[in-house]
Amino acid sequence: MKLLEFAKQFETEEDCESFLKSARENEGVTCSNCGCTKQYWNRSRKRWVCAECGHETTLTSGTVMHGSKLPLMYWFTAIHLLTSTKKTFSAKEMQRQLEHKRYQPIWEMMHKIRSVMGKRDAKYKLEGTIELDEGYFTKENDKSDDEPQKRGVGSQQKAKVLVMVESEEAETPKKGQKSRKCGHMKMLVIQDLKAGTFKSAAQENIDGSATVIMDNLRSHSGVEEVVAKSKLQTVPGKEAPKVLPWVHVAISNAKSLFTDMYHGIKEEFLQEYLNEFCYKFNRKNFGDALFDRLIVASISYRPVFEHRIYCSKKANCG
Repeated sequence: MKLLEFAKQFETEEDCESFLKSARENEGVTCSNCGCTKQYWNRSRKRWVCAECGHETTLTSGTVMHGSKLPLMYWFTAIHLLTSTKKTFSAKEMQRQLEHKRYQPIWEMMHKIRSVMGKRDAKYKLEGTIELDEGYFTKENDKSDDEPQKRGVGSQQKAKVLVMVESEEAETPKKGQKSRKCGHMKMLVIQDLKAGTFKSAAQENIDGSATVIMDNLRSHSGVEEVVAKSKLQTVPGKEAPKVLPWVHVAISNAKSLFTDMYHGIKEEFLQEYLNEFCYKFNRKNFGDALFDRLIVASISYRPVFEHRIYCSKKANCG
């Protein structure tokens, strides 16, 4: 949705309420008390009433906005700004755009929206041929400055991220183009490089009929057990972008985006930023419809992200 179109369609809080009401009714409103789908609208109280048990459902109950005291206009504006650019907005910039005095509620709102992005993508499994590898993202180091700093994959400054990308061979790639076409992707923060961790993540996120291309590492052995076919290759570092081209494009683009926008990201919040990156990439061809799709996701899921006190170093928490 273009800026002028958004400004024209959502001039007031009532415009947002009307749009949200229509969107929820289009998806179907279900009573959380008895499961009845027959609801009637109480105009004066601005809520649905269950025809079966009389339970009331507010405009925002069961949605990403559940329990929020922020105006709907804030939520709609944030969703518009997040979907109208390939890049992203920091909570500090969103606070400035909304001219809100307090940082905490804007920071929470942003993470809740990113949380439902992740829940929406978690609904789908990757199919076909999948590139799989891990990346290492710089994070804010919570360890004491006096603690010896490790290097390599065990570094306290690096978070481990499993990256999986649908990747089919291009029939007739043009000069300068990659030999493989990219589909959907998933990026998951993992705590270790154990075979069981990879097996569990693959089982949850990759269709069992898929073929997986990956490096011939012991940690990847568990993936073989949950997919139809695997192509294990010993890949020298310099050759990795050729064998697993889209995995490395995804890692490079995500790192570049985060470096440009944030001074540092705590590991506990990294998954939310990856959710946003993958959600927007997976819908890169949606165009102006991306706003409507994120509204649907926002009314379909409550966020995993819960209220918490924001740390004192605002610049480092996103």
